[in-house]
Amino acid sequence: MSLTRDSAESSRRGGRSARPRGGVDVATLVGLAAAAVVIFVAMASGGSLRAFVDPPSLIIVLGGTLAVTTASFSLADVAIAWRDAGAVLIHRTSDPRGVARQVLLLAEAARRAPETLRNVLPELRHESFLHRSVTLVAEGLPPDDIERMLIGEVEASGAGKVKSAGVLRRASEVAPAMGLIGTLVGLVQMLGSLNDPSSIGPAMALALLTTFYGAVLGNVALAPLAAKVERTAEEDALVKTLYTIGAVSIARQENPRRLEMLLNAVLPPGKRIQYFDRDSDRGSPRGA
Repeated sequence: MSLTRDSAESSRRGGRSARPRGGVDVATLVGLAAAAVVIFVAMASGGSLRAFVDPPSLIIVLGGTLAVTTASFSLADVAIAWRDAGAVLIHRTSDPRGVARQVLLLAEAARRAPETLRNVLPELRHESFLHRSVTLVAEGLPPDDIERMLIGEVEASGAGKVKSAGVLRRASEVAPAMGLIGTLVGLVQMLGSLNDPSSIGPAMALALLTTFYGAVLGNVALAPLAAKVERTAEEDALVKTLYTIGAVSIARQENPRRLEMLLNAVLPPGKRIQYFDRDSDRGSPRGA
């Protein structure tokens, strides 16, 4: 059996391929770029762009945000959060329908010939969790042990992504606060040197630009990235849950039709499949 060939056949019947699609997350990049363009146009239309460049303000906002966020978590947590934030810009996505169909293909093949699972393992290396799941089934581990191991991995992975989103969320809250602190510093400097007109301008720039930098960093960059990490974690958990249900069902040698019902119970309403009904409507013997 070639899983790749059968997956292509499933795709022609209305499903999408389960192979993860890598590439740039267009929605995130377009959204961030559009916000940056709007802000840039507003800055350029009012005068010189140099008026919006102030290194001390950047140091206060960027350095302060990083320092306070690190104090709230740990160096490792912050490093992982930045890694996850970068990963959501270029990530691999799997269509839940395609994943469900792939699981049903594996279930049908395993029901006809159990040794098929070992033969298809090389085709599954592009998806590490699925490869690991099928390997556990092929090795003959008890279904309860497989379920416990895979569910534990899903929960651990999800908890890590939730923590990364929490780090980014915390940073998005700290950035505007650091901007306000910079504003207060600038106002104190300005009020303390009113007798020196040459120092009023730099102090006022520090006062205003730190608020601007903090608002932009927190609301335009960090908050959207935190939301994206959360959404990516939910999508990843759904895919891994589908693979877990499939692996346990195959290990228990359940009827693939029952597996279809289990998968549809997890899939969102708009993503549910009719794998065997579609075949029966066309007179196909599959699933009989």
